[in-house]
Amino acid sequence: MKRIFVTGGAGFIGSNFIHYCLNKNNIVMNYDLLTYAGNLNNLNNMINKENYHFVNGDICNKDLLNSSIENFCPDFIINFAAESHVDLSIENPDSFINTNIMGTYNLLLSSLGYYKSLDTKDKKTFKLLHVSTDEVYGSTENGCFNENSSYNPSSPYSASKAASDHLVNAWIKTYGLPAIITNCSNNYGPYQFPEKLIPHMIQRCLQEKSLPVYGDGKNVRDWIYVQDNCKIQYKLLFSNCEESKYNIGASEEKNNLEVVELICEILDELQPSKKLKTYRELIKFVEDRPGHDFRYAIDHSRVSNEFKWSPEVSFKEGLRNTIKWYLDNQEWINSIIDGQYSVQIAGLE
Repeated sequence: MKRIFVTGGAGFIGSNFIHYCLNKNNIVMNYDLLTYAGNLNNLNNMINKENYHFVNGDICNKDLLNSSIENFCPDFIINFAAESHVDLSIENPDSFINTNIMGTYNLLLSSLGYYKSLDTKDKKTFKLLHVSTDEVYGSTENGCFNENSSYNPSSPYSASKAASDHLVNAWIKTYGLPAIITNCSNNYGPYQFPEKLIPHMIQRCLQEKSLPVYGDGKNVRDWIYVQDNCKIQYKLLFSNCEESKYNIGASEEKNNLEVVELICEILDELQPSKKLKTYRELIKFVEDRPGHDFRYAIDHSRVSNEFKWSPEVSFKEGLRNTIKWYLDNQEWINSIIDGQYSVQIAGLE
C-alpha cells in the first residue's frame, strides 16, 4: 500500500486512475480545482472510503499545494492537472498557459522541496510522474514519434504541454528530481467530458442532432482505452524505470470519420433511432479548425519492451464498452449538460 498524491484527479483520466489505485488498496489524495471539466461525481462510489481524501485546490496556489503535499506525505505524485481542449486553447489561451506551465512549475517546486525533506530510504523510492500528450510532437504524415523526436506543437494547448515537459526535464537534469514524463495518445472511455470527440458524438447521436466533422474527416489519431493507460501509468509509478520519458500508445490509428462512423454503427445496433435508418445520416462536414494537425502516431516500443506491456483492449471493443457506459449513465452526462456544463463546444448548434 502506497500513498499517492494525484493532481487533477476529478478529471477524465485522473478519476479513472484513482479508481484503479483505490481498487489496489492504495491511499489517495485527490487535489483538484474542479474547473468545468472536473467532476466529483466521477468518484461518487469512492467518497466514503477511508483511503480516499480530497482537497479542492489549484496547482497555481503554492501555499495550499505545499501544505497538502507535506501533510499527506506521499510516496508518489502524479500530475494529471491540465487544461486540455485544443479548441478552447485557441479561443482562450490564458488559462492553458497558467495551468499547464505555471501550475507545473509550482508542482515542481513543491515536489523538489518535499523530496529534499525525505530521509535517504524514502528518497530512493519517491517519484513524480508528469502526464503529457503526443500532441507536443506535432503532425506527421509518415512514421511514428519516439521519445527522441523533436517537439513541434501546433496549438496553444500542445505548446503549453510542451513547455511543461521541458520544465520537468530541466528539474530532472538540473536538480536531480526523480521524475518521469509520459506522452500518451488519445484516451477514451468512461467519465470523459462531453467536449471530446467520442462522448460528444455519442450524445449528438442520441439527441439526433448533426454530427460535425472537421474538414474531410481524414485527420488521424492513435486511440488508447483509458484503463489500459491507467494500468501502465500505475506500473511506471511502482517500477524502477530505466528512462525518464516514455511514449504510451495502442497502435490503433483511426481517422476522425472512421471513429464517427463506428460510433454510428454500434449505436445503430445497441439503440437504433426510431426516425433514422442509420445515425450516419447525421454526419455533417464543417470548416476545419486552425492549425489542425493531420496525424499523430506514437512508437511505444520503449515502454512495451521494458515492461513487457501491451494494451489489452482493442479500439472496437473499447468503443463498444464506452458507448454502453454512456447509455447506462445518462444521468451522469445529463447533469453536466443541464447544470455545470456551460462551455460552447465547436460544432454545436
